[in-house]
Amino acid sequence: MKVKLLAVTEQAEALIEYAARICYQSAGRSQADKRGKFLQALIAKGHESPLEHASATFHLAECSRAMTHQLVRHRLMSVSQQSQRYVSESGFAYVVPPSVAAADQEAYQQDMEAIRALYAKWKARGLRNEDARFVLPNSCQTELVITANFREFRHIFKVRCLPQAQSEIRQACGMMLKLLHAKAPHVFEDLLPLLAKSAPPQEG
Repeated sequence: MKVKLLAVTEQAEALIEYAARICYQSAGRSQADKRGKFLQALIAKGHESPLEHASATFHLAECSRAMTHQLVRHRLMSVSQQSQRYVSESGFAYVVPPSVAAADQEAYQQDMEAIRALYAKWKARGLRNEDARFVLPNSCQTELVITANFREFRHIFKVRCLPQAQSEIRQACGMMLKLLHAKAPHVFEDLLPLLAKSAPPQEG
């Protein structure tokens, strides 16, 4: 899986503080060296609406549609995803779940080859991409660009970095959390313990 941070609001933490202080009419009390403490206090008391003024855009690639079907359920997020209607999936690449044991890798690969053959068969019989794709597996690799505000990313990380979340989305969200923390440390500092939970499992 590849995760790339494409864009993020410049001086995001300064912008969030500015917006929050409008609420309290305390703009004159802003001090750069105390900004982190102010932002952490906002988050601690649940006043997260100012976080919506900052956003980030990521490019995710070489991930499965099983994972992206989960990610796009977060509706306060803009998504542009590779189409299976306009893009042929002949010879599609796929993701192997880490739970597939080493002894079963060959069998899994054979199943994917069989599905490739099914897709090719129905294409040869005249089906267009939009209908031939009905035989494709959720393991198909895909790529997408997503944009969300910081408040929504915090929600996504809280839900998708938990141990009970599916392994691939845990990995993706852990990578995004680490990248956003580097850009806005005081906004995401309290979520860092989730990184240990989102580490990819060992392959079988």
